[in-house]
Amino acid sequence: MPEALTLIDRIYEAAVIPELWPDVCVSLAADVNGFSACLLTIDTDQTLRWVCSPNIDEQMERYSRSEIRFQNPRPERSMLLSPMAFARDIDVMTAEEIAADPIYDAFLRPLGLGWSMGAVLPEPSGHTLIFDFIGWADSGPFPVAALNHVNSLKGDLARAALISSRMIFRQAQTIAATLSMIGLPAAVMGDDNRVLAMNEDMEALAPRIRTGAANRLSLENPAANALVLAALEQLRVAPAASVQSIPLAAGENTPALILHLLPVRRNARDIFSKSLAVLIATPVGQAGPPDMRVLSGLFDLTPGEARVARELASGASLEAVSIKLGLKLETVRTYLKRIFLKTGTRRQAELTRMLSGLGRLAT
Repeated sequence: MPEALTLIDRIYEAAVIPELWPDVCVSLAADVNGFSACLLTIDTDQTLRWVCSPNIDEQMERYSRSEIRFQNPRPERSMLLSPMAFARDIDVMTAEEIAADPIYDAFLRPLGLGWSMGAVLPEPSGHTLIFDFIGWADSGPFPVAALNHVNSLKGDLARAALISSRMIFRQAQTIAATLSMIGLPAAVMGDDNRVLAMNEDMEALAPRIRTGAANRLSLENPAANALVLAALEQLRVAPAASVQSIPLAAGENTPALILHLLPVRRNARDIFSKSLAVLIATPVGQAGPPDMRVLSGLFDLTPGEARVARELASGASLEAVSIKLGLKLETVRTYLKRIFLKTGTRRQAELTRMLSGLGRLAT
């Protein structure tokens, strides 16, 4: 009993500290004399993410890139035959199906593995959660006692996963509220272009910028809408996403805006949302340099980089910045290269345009 309580405590710790999930998976597998355990999420566009016992990570990486994963009948059958509960492969497949299973042949049997049990749990945000256990081929199917044990943990596992998912929304709300405090219209975007949180300043820009069906972002200007969707897709697939800036033309009674899409770097072990992005709207041509705190916070600039960026945003030349800040010209150029990298810009004029709208903030 003390061991069980300790494991449950660790499951809830992993809910708020994603780095702990691999160790929890090791303990879960050991509890049922299995080889590995894995927690997977599948979102609405079939993107697969996972955390698992380290000993199966290489196979999971190969599995995630393989088309064979779409031939897996176990999740759908488990939902039909054992909804919201764990089931063994022998409970949802025939012996002939298991013997001919291409996933087992490609990823498990070469390692001496050959049996599984798992649970499929729909999650309110639209993700599908899958808990999966793999066992040794020579050990035979998981026994009923092992199945009963993981089912006794099912409620805790499901609640822990739900906590992790809810924390994404709480973080999004905090980001939006913080940017509102400094006067920036902002929306926080999730993996599938859904708006997770939008502050009142951004809501006030409707109908130019608003949420549409299924809480997805919708811009009144079709060209700008297409650019934002393309930028969000780039953030989703790029291994190292950068800040992107998108112009929004002025209307008859509304000013031109620059939309800045900033990636939120997430922990690689956080499988519920890896491509959060913050969309910020700033007016074009706002007078005055941006607040250094905003520069540092939004783009992770050092104090020195922020000072250089602030001067450049006001239209100063590199030579003028060098003289004003008492820095060597080569040092200013080095800072500029770092600023380009962190802001996702490539030219000084592009950087100046992107930062100009932040000048509305008081220093």
